[in-house]
Parts: sequence; structure tokens; C-alpha cells
Amino acid sequence: MTRRRFYAPPGAFAEGGAVVALSEEESRHLRDVLRLRAGDEAFVFDGEGREFRCVVAEAGGRGAAARLEVRGPVEPPSPESPLELTLAVALLKGEKFDLVVQKATELGVSSIIPVSTGRSDVRLRDEREESGRAKRVERWRRLALEAAKQSGRARLPRVAEPRGFELVVENEEGPERLRVLFAERGGAGLGALAAASSRPTHVTALVGPEGGWDDEELERARARGWTVVTLGGRTLRAETAALAVCALLQHLFGDLK
Repeated sequence: MTRRRFYAPPGAFAEGGAVVALSEEESRHLRDVLRLRAGDEAFVFDGEGREFRCVVAEAGGRGAAARLEVRGPVEPPSPESPLELTLAVALLKGEKFDLVVQKATELGVSSIIPVSTGRSDVRLRDEREESGRAKRVERWRRLALEAAKQSGRARLPRVAEPRGFELVVENEEGPERLRVLFAERGGAGLGALAAASSRPTHVTALVGPEGGWDDEELERARARGWTVVTLGGRTLRAETAALAVCALLQHLFGDLK
């Protein structure tokens, strides 16, 4: 039987962890969509890798939170990849970025960074756009949550606020972190990357927009020590490239074998 899975952050668990309260949205899903009632079994994951078998104590109603009794920890349906993969991808219009968030979560990424580049389809604007940007980020986080539920993950990928290309290139550093910028031109093949690298535990993959990178961005990344890689001879759409990159890196260094 498929698990009826719900999400609650660690703070939603009562002291001692015997009871957990669901959010209004999760409570509504439990009560009105899945029609669970007191005594029914359900599973709750905390977004940090832990999952628990529970029994519904109160299904809630009229805005009241559903409360579940925690019976004990269980293994999540799907294991996490050993690779801490950060996908930094240029902002894309509408449903394209939604697709990237959803499928990258299924492919096991640890975090997603929306990036503003010189040729991005979407621009970071002034404070008047802040409300719309916040709504987009909230939507992406909801999509990541739903994808984590569907794919059996108990760890939620972090979806960052959009940031500029320069900030990503300058700050994604670390002694054990492999930083790779994927470009249509001027890079080594993926095979050379795999052969030259020891098995990294942390990778940041930077994928550009439909229009590609401009020369200044490529040179800036190289100057900061990023490895530039080109995937074959075909021109991929940005969302296709982002997902192909996730799958390839999980195959090389993660658990997609």
C-alpha cells in the first residue's frame, strides 16, 4: 500500500516527539482529500531526512490543525543521494522554471539557486517587483515539497532567493566542492571531468539561460576556478540542460547508476 505522507518541520513536533501538528494546508489534504480520520495510519517526514509512522489522533476541521501520534521512526521510501548537489540555474519564464524545480527535486538535488544572468529570460528588478518575486519563490518551494512527497524523499531541497551571477560565482566555494559551469562552447567534455576529478561529495552545477553565457561571464567563472564543461554537439533548451546535468552528475558521483 502506498504511504499517505505528510510534511511537518521539526518545530511542529511536540517536546519529546510524541505528537506532531500539521499545517493548515497539510491538514486539509489529510482530512478533505485523503479523507483520513482518527485511528488511520499516516507517515510524516520533517524535511531534514527523518520520517515517522503515525496514527491520526484528530483530523482537525474549521481551520484546526490535524494532530497525529508518533509511533516511531521509519526509513523513508527513498534513500538520499550521497552527493550534495546544488543546481544553480538561470531564471526561466513561467512553467519552465517550475519544471526544473519539480524534476530536479525528483533527481535528488540538495539545493536550487535561481540565478540572474546577462541573458536570463527573467530579470531581477527593483523593490516594486519584490512581492512578485516572493510569490514565485514560495511557489517553487511548494513544488519542491510536492515533488519530495511523490518521490519518497524525506529531505527537502533548499530553494534559495534569486541572486545575481556574480554572487553565485564568488561565493559557491569550499575545499571539497566541485564547481562546474555548463556552456554550449569552450568547455571540456564530461568524460574529462569525470576522469580528472576524485569522487566529490559536494558539487555546484551552474546552467545558463536559453541565450547562453556571454564572454565576460565565462571569463569571470574561469578566473574564480570554475570548470567549464560542454555537453555534446546539440543545442539543448535551458530546462533540458538543467535536468540532463542533474542526471549525469548523479550518475557520475551520486546514486543514479
